[in-house]
Amino acid sequence: MTLPASDDLTGASTELLQALIRSECVNDGTPDSGEEARNVDLLRAYLEGPGVELATYESRPGRTSLVARMEGSDPDAPTVCLMGHTDVVPVNRDGWSRDPFGGELIDGEVWGRGALDMLYQTATQAVAFRELARSGFRPRGTLVYFAVPDEEAGGTWGAKWMVEHHWDAIACDYLLTELAGVAMPSADGSRKITVTVAEKGIAWRRLRVSGSPGHGSMPFGADNAIITASEIVRRLHAYRPAAGLDDVWRATVEAYELGPELTRRLLDPAEVYGALQALPDHGSATMLHACSHTTFSPNVVHGGVKSNVIPDTVELDVDIRTLPGVTGDEVDAALREAIGELAERVQISRLIDDQSTASTMDNPMWDALARRAEVAYPGATLLPQLEIGATDARFFRRMGTVAYGTGLFSANVTYEDMISRFHGHDERIDVESLGLTTDLWLGVAHDLLT
Repeated sequence: MTLPASDDLTGASTELLQALIRSECVNDGTPDSGEEARNVDLLRAYLEGPGVELATYESRPGRTSLVARMEGSDPDAPTVCLMGHTDVVPVNRDGWSRDPFGGELIDGEVWGRGALDMLYQTATQAVAFRELARSGFRPRGTLVYFAVPDEEAGGTWGAKWMVEHHWDAIACDYLLTELAGVAMPSADGSRKITVTVAEKGIAWRRLRVSGSPGHGSMPFGADNAIITASEIVRRLHAYRPAAGLDDVWRATVEAYELGPELTRRLLDPAEVYGALQALPDHGSATMLHACSHTTFSPNVVHGGVKSNVIPDTVELDVDIRTLPGVTGDEVDAALREAIGELAERVQISRLIDDQSTASTMDNPMWDALARRAEVAYPGATLLPQLEIGATDARFFRRMGTVAYGTGLFSANVTYEDMISRFHGHDERIDVESLGLTTDLWLGVAHDLLT
């Protein structure tokens, strides 16, 4: 595989991103998918050179992590880790206008699965790290580059495994990873740069609904578990948990500049749900609802054995994403509240119980990100946000690391663009954003580690 040859950092980031996309490291959720070793081989060859310590770690065959280090001269100075994952989600090729693994550069944009999530960060971080090493950068603090597999399936064989088995290799004070950096415009002409400071928890539950078996030819009065389960699904869909409105929510709402009355309603726990329904843009309403509520989504149903047998059990898998502070016991209590009297027919099993994590904003890294945002966008301020999905940052936050999702997009990338391309068809990113993000990593390294 040809390595990036460009001395221009934006060009090098573009070429490296194209190469990572073409490796086609698709993670379908099974333990042996991904084969991220292909991207690790590429990155290792790119990063090798004087002043760089490289090590690889294999959790399963083909599931390889790469750690590159530039050791600092002062043991009391902070350690900064740049982390990007090397796997991508599957695609439906029929929905794409281009080859999803072609890595084509078209009209200033790199197309392909993973271009946005998050191979662009994995590439730009590697380019910044290599440039620092090549330029003779001698930091007081330590800089770590961490390319990790399996993020798209929860990190079991990637970040989670590394934290549990090789924490010393990746231990850090500050972690920068996915996914934010949209430059949202303000009415005064300035920009608000999104930075993820927290993420929702995951509380997947399996509901085993009981009934009584019988012959399918005699349904009258039968205790059909499917019928009961369908009512439970309806109740979960209709359930309205209380909103959780905090300072991050306030900052998010105010950044949308929706007008005083709608803003007031969105900040009122008693009116926020109706206000979300009144939003003109469905995508924004969906995102903002997820940012302000613990969500319940019944997504998988298993039940029945034969067409002429009334089922006595049905299993429902419910994807629940929790707001900061919500515990597993509170999730189970909410399920019972939503289901009502039918709860006595349901056995609740916990598939995943992974509480929300958050980082503070009163630290040198936050200040460095704010300074660098202003370099790209004079007058810009940082906009803290809640990540509604899950990232590998949660494993680091639980170890005491301050972890942010960040990056820096061009003014041409809107929040709606990012949302629609995330795991979507025709995923792509513009070259200008690659250059801005590469410069961000370089600037932060100089600010915090020298």
